[in-house]
Amino acid sequence: MICQLDSFKITVLNNLNSSILELDKQYVWHPYSSSIDPIPSYEVTSADGVYLNLSDGRSLIDGMSSWWCAIHGYNHPELNSAAKQQIDLMSHVMFGGITHEPAVVLCKKLASISPPNLNKVFLCDSGSVSVEIAIKMAYQYWISQGLSSKSRLLTIRSGYHGDTFAAMSVCDPVTGMHHIFKEVLTKQFFAPSPFTKFKEKWVENDIAEFKKILATRSAEIAAVILEPIVQGAGGMRFYSPQYLTRVRELCDQFNVLLIADEIATGFGRTGELFACNWANISPDIMCLGKALTGGYMTLAATLCSAKVSSGISAGEAGCFMHGPTFMGNPLACAVANASIDLLLKNDWKANIKRIQQQLQERLEPFAELSTVAEVRCLGAIGVVEMHEPVDLRWIQKEFVDAGIWIRPFGKLVYLMPPFIITNDQLAILIDSMHRVLSKV
Repeated sequence: MICQLDSFKITVLNNLNSSILELDKQYVWHPYSSSIDPIPSYEVTSADGVYLNLSDGRSLIDGMSSWWCAIHGYNHPELNSAAKQQIDLMSHVMFGGITHEPAVVLCKKLASISPPNLNKVFLCDSGSVSVEIAIKMAYQYWISQGLSSKSRLLTIRSGYHGDTFAAMSVCDPVTGMHHIFKEVLTKQFFAPSPFTKFKEKWVENDIAEFKKILATRSAEIAAVILEPIVQGAGGMRFYSPQYLTRVRELCDQFNVLLIADEIATGFGRTGELFACNWANISPDIMCLGKALTGGYMTLAATLCSAKVSSGISAGEAGCFMHGPTFMGNPLACAVANASIDLLLKNDWKANIKRIQQQLQERLEPFAELSTVAEVRCLGAIGVVEMHEPVDLRWIQKEFVDAGIWIRPFGKLVYLMPPFIITNDQLAILIDSMHRVLSKV
């Protein structure tokens, strides 16, 4: 056994002489990637500002904020300093029976800037986990009220809430990424996605089917879960704030909790600090992640009202039955505090308006391309929807050769750049994107 192990170690050490990309192809399984014929990866050796620096010497302007989280760009001195100071004190300590300043300050900060009445904060590891926790909170709340029959969820089609099992169950069951798991996922209720667009005049019939489901099945429904205003990975759709207003009213009318998944929309991305603010509503439970630490470390949070937290705690269990090992990680909390402070101390709203204006002006010509179905923008989000799905293998190389990093999916080629991007950098990013799409 020892000889076999030594032989394996020698093989691995010898392989280290191979290039990182060769080793990557041999050992690493990337997200949403085939292990048989993977789409080539690009080795990043460093990142600074809005630039990803490749091992071959090229630098790419990042149009994705590393899946929407690096809002301050990369290698930011204030976030670096927060991480360095905290790691010298402690990088981690268990959160059961122990507390510490970074977590307490962060929870107070989140409660103070979030929509009203969200005054309890449960820290966790990632966005998908925060959704799992939100769903679990909703279920346990009704169990504690003696209404265990309220054990299903209502959501809207074209949504995306993560890759774990409860989260997958409320992603779009047909057009979403998880339809192959339909036989093993909990069956939830789905209403049509809103058809009234963000700036369009409200049409009350838009909420009719949603209202019908609540009216007839509320005894079974624990909570409504949706992405407020912007449906992200399920279709990059922007819908009317009035829809969200009516959802809040209907949840109150039919005694159902409301979960707002703000993982992608939180911290200013849409032009409001939280997308719920567009409708001036407060959910019962809210999920945060992605930009929470400015993309430095994995951290998420599930916020809830006193009604939910006390309702759960007054039940048979006497506590919320959840506790991640790395909950309240001090290093991540310290960086999150610095990231939020950095966002709020600047005129972030004016900055988002600047980005939105340039996205709208420079993306408008894309609509003239015969392959483009629609162009839409909101806040620091710009979307070019194609008539047909793009060839990711081909288009990814074209974008890299053009000096930009954009990661499309399906028919959607979209931008969510870091908030620090300059007008000149954004112009280069969009113009290069136009040249590539002109070849499609």
